[in-house]
Amino acid sequence: MAEQHTMMHCRTTAREPPPTPLSQRGVGGIWQRRFSKQVEKNVRAHVWVSGRVQGVCFRACTSDEAAAAGVAGWVRNSSDGRVEAVFEGEKSAVEAMIAWCRKGPPAARVNAVEVTWEQPKGEHGFGVRH
Repeated sequence: MAEQHTMMHCRTTAREPPPTPLSQRGVGGIWQRRFSKQVEKNVRAHVWVSGRVQGVCFRACTSDEAAAAGVAGWVRNSSDGRVEAVFEGEKSAVEAMIAWCRKGPPAARVNAVEVTWEQPKGEHGFGVRH
């Protein structure tokens, strides 16, 4: 008898697409420059997630969530059983990723999330490290 595989889904609810950038909304001039400096300043968070977080698709789901949020960085399993991640992008998007890590994918059981704020390093894209 053939073994049946079930596919784990990372997302439990549909999300709205990200907002349209100001430059594409026809907003410009001094207001845009002032607003952009305040809102679009990038931040970097180094995150360690503990609990039942390995073997539950935490890394793959984190990558999917980060791509949807427009966050750069990486995620990997640590040898101590935790998941380690770096998120870099707009502050609100990075904070949303940290909030997501506190729940994780459906099969995960998160006990704690440690966050260290660092200077942005200019990460591009989001990857799963091994």
